[in-house]
Amino acid sequence: MVPISYQHLSELQNILGPKGLTTDKEERLLYSYDAAGRSFMPDAIVFPESETQVSQVMALANTHGFPVVPRGAGSGMTGGSVPVQGGIVLVMTRMNRILEIDGQNFTAVVEPGVVVADLHRAVEEKGLFYPPDPASSAVCTIGGNIGECAGGPRAVKYGVTRDYVLGLRAVVPTGEVISTGVSTAKGVAGYDLTRLIVGSEGTLAVATRIVLRLLPKPAAVKTMAVFFDRMSLAARTVSEVMKQAVVPRCVEYLDHPSLELVRDKLSFELPDGTTALLILELDGSQDAVEKDAAAIEAFCGDQGALAVITAKDQAEAAVLWQARKSLSPVLYKIAPHKINEDIVVPISKIPEMVDAIGDIQRRSGLTVVSFGHAGDGNIHCNIMYNRQDSDQTLRAHKAVDELFEKTLALGGTITGEHGVGITKMKYLPQEVGATELALMKGIKKVFDPGSILNPGKIFS
Repeated sequence: MVPISYQHLSELQNILGPKGLTTDKEERLLYSYDAAGRSFMPDAIVFPESETQVSQVMALANTHGFPVVPRGAGSGMTGGSVPVQGGIVLVMTRMNRILEIDGQNFTAVVEPGVVVADLHRAVEEKGLFYPPDPASSAVCTIGGNIGECAGGPRAVKYGVTRDYVLGLRAVVPTGEVISTGVSTAKGVAGYDLTRLIVGSEGTLAVATRIVLRLLPKPAAVKTMAVFFDRMSLAARTVSEVMKQAVVPRCVEYLDHPSLELVRDKLSFELPDGTTALLILELDGSQDAVEKDAAAIEAFCGDQGALAVITAKDQAEAAVLWQARKSLSPVLYKIAPHKINEDIVVPISKIPEMVDAIGDIQRRSGLTVVSFGHAGDGNIHCNIMYNRQDSDQTLRAHKAVDELFEKTLALGGTITGEHGVGITKMKYLPQEVGATELALMKGIKKVFDPGSILNPGKIFS
């Protein structure tokens, strides 16, 4: 890759204006890492405010051959937004307008820097609903969600980000602006470039304008906490719940170490003997939700649950969800470092996967904390260790090897929503065949002939 020169910086300054570029060391350090914790220093940070600026920056980079790394809030877990080959970080947070909310056609048009929680509030004020709800929704952006095809707890009923992106305007690495997809409920004219870009981890194009599908806001929501004395029993209950006629919009689980970390954040006492918790959430009409909640409570009792508590109101439900969403940062009470993996297995294989995680913990001698979106088989497995201890580091990485080996053996995938980035590159060929990888690399070459857009990601 070509290093950034004074001439390149001068040309970038002309495009972006005096407040659109910085080379301050402190600023560069802030944008050198994401939630994966690996740091690579960029040469400069740029803050575009329009599609035209993004296009001009990409054209300049393509002409001179220096890397461009698009970035939202930096909450990604696999190093997808870190500049592993230097160059510039393209921070999209200033393009943060909600351009339109159309209640007649159930669509929203937004820029990539819109924070997900802000979109939730804006559409719900109009009686509408945007289902994707990742744990970092208070800070993460729509553009970042598109890059990783983010999901969240509600994916079990409503699907993930790709299911809500109808169309895009985006800038490809040569600087050209493309329009993909539609603004209608259906559309099959040509290849689906929209779905190709969603989940491509910022390696194919930079989204600048997004058309999102919305739904009517559910009339009623009910949140339930279900307690078990064994994690294996909770896992089997998840599998059985999904066979019922009732489809919850969320089925989350927390294992015993998770519960201990958030115990003081809960608004209720845990029943004696509790070692696992399921969070189930139902939505729909008021009558249907009441009926389904009663059925679920009775079913969980039959499965051996210690107790079922239903949140009295939205505030109590919010406390429960805040405890769940606070888990990732409080894990550091256990150990100074973690390897956070987001495996997915078929729902029927959840009990076997939970047992396997227990075995991996015993063999490694490390604390392994698991929680996640059990309703769709997506388990967040956190291996806690001290990377300053070479023996712990070796055991932690061996535990990851074993975790992925078991996941794939059960017909699962190594990543459900975090992406590959830099942390899972070496494992991708274990899941994706050589022919398929060659096709993916060919697609990358078509979009990015100069390999300047987010280089060094996904493919080793």
